[in-house]
Amino acid sequence: MSHADDNQGSRRDFLYYATAGTGAVATGAAVWPLINQMSPSADVKALASIVVDISEIEPGTQITVKWRGKPVFIRRRTEDEIAAARADDSADLPDALARNGNGDATLSADDANRAMDENGEWLVMMGVCTHLGCVPLGDGAGDFGGWFCPCHGSHYDASGRIRKGPAPENLPIPVASFLDDATIKLG
Repeated sequence: MSHADDNQGSRRDFLYYATAGTGAVATGAAVWPLINQMSPSADVKALASIVVDISEIEPGTQITVKWRGKPVFIRRRTEDEIAAARADDSADLPDALARNGNGDATLSADDANRAMDENGEWLVMMGVCTHLGCVPLGDGAGDFGGWFCPCHGSHYDASGRIRKGPAPENLPIPVASFLDDATIKLG
């Protein structure tokens, strides 16, 4: 047996390992761009959450911000609006669920389950009618002192609950939280 015969196995093993390693690197280099293109782009990641300054919103007014390509109503309600919304808790509501992304999906549609804070001053909800996606008009519009969708006549109350019209659900509440007294984070 010669010296070359002793090393034959280790040379063959080296060639197998080197070929397999090169193939793995080449496969990874070819597959990575395909996997990477499935990740969300930077503009989509930027819209995943936004911070909104609410310090300038006076009681009885609202602002509309754009989040994930849709309008979001942020309303600072007056004592009268809160009282009217809470008085309607016992009304016969077409949608009995709160539709609040911050809580349990089975929460009732009571005003306390839809408002952002315990005293009910802040109401944050998606500004898209649940019927066919139109943007409802606010500031006490409609028959119930809340929002009115001019497209097909849906009426929402001061808590964003559907009261009359073809819309099947209450205006949904997005995931939102207070960062401090003057800032809300959506998402």
